[in-house]
Amino acid sequence: MTPTFLDKTFEWANRLFLLALLCIVLYPLLYVVSASISDPVAVNSGAMWLFPRGITFEGFWRVFDNRDIWIGYRNTFVYTAAGTLINLLITLPCAYALARRDMAGRHFVMGLLLFTMFFNGGLIPTYLLVKQLGLVDSFWILLLINAASVWNIIVTRTFFHSAVPRELEEAAEIDGCSNFRRFVSIALPLSLPIVAVMALFYGVGHWNQYFTAMIYLSDRHLFPLQLILREILVMNEMSAMMMDGSDMEAMAEQARIADIVKYAVMIVSALPLLVVYPFVQRLFVKGVLIGSLKG
Repeated sequence: MTPTFLDKTFEWANRLFLLALLCIVLYPLLYVVSASISDPVAVNSGAMWLFPRGITFEGFWRVFDNRDIWIGYRNTFVYTAAGTLINLLITLPCAYALARRDMAGRHFVMGLLLFTMFFNGGLIPTYLLVKQLGLVDSFWILLLINAASVWNIIVTRTFFHSAVPRELEEAAEIDGCSNFRRFVSIALPLSLPIVAVMALFYGVGHWNQYFTAMIYLSDRHLFPLQLILREILVMNEMSAMMMDGSDMEAMAEQARIADIVKYAVMIVSALPLLVVYPFVQRLFVKGVLIGSLKG
């Protein structure tokens, strides 16, 4: 069938809209990358608006010259890998059990989980509980305090409803397959998209967390990357603000350092996630659509 004039117009309008949307999303990313390797004077004056001006890598040198950065990277990789594994070990079996129509009391359990989405004890009672459990200033606090997300359990449960045929489970049950075997051998292989989505959701959460560490950790050897980067950024900005105004040159230099470090910190913290995301994008889109719209 030959496309009509309206069809072609609609197609070109969609292309222009997507191109404009791409520019809106891409420009801030390119700006931050260019600003991180540009002269801060050119950035602050507006001379640099897209491409680098006065290229310098001083910001990255100052960031990576800090020994705590490498400790933070190590800690964050450990927190992200171990925390995501714990999250998946809790979320996937829980969601699969709640998706089973023959599970007794599943509506009651689901109600208890939903209750926690709207009501919680608050920061102070939570801190007191964590302290009584001996988890303050502990490696395990960042892994266990957010061991599962009710919202992610709901999305995963919906996916299991739609992606795992009931007939296939019944056939496995007739063959003598146990519940655990059905989960491992049937449900998980059919649910790789939602596993990838949950791993990405939890992984990004662990990678970006700093508030939990700021509240419960005081040992610098346990600090995640985000908390260390926050310290570097705040310390540089505070140094520039608190310097004696009589030494204008030193004050201007400290402000220049604070500006150039600010953009380098953004790149250092976001780059690993930007590198990983393209490899799971296909599974991510499929898992989100099926997990949120079906069931």
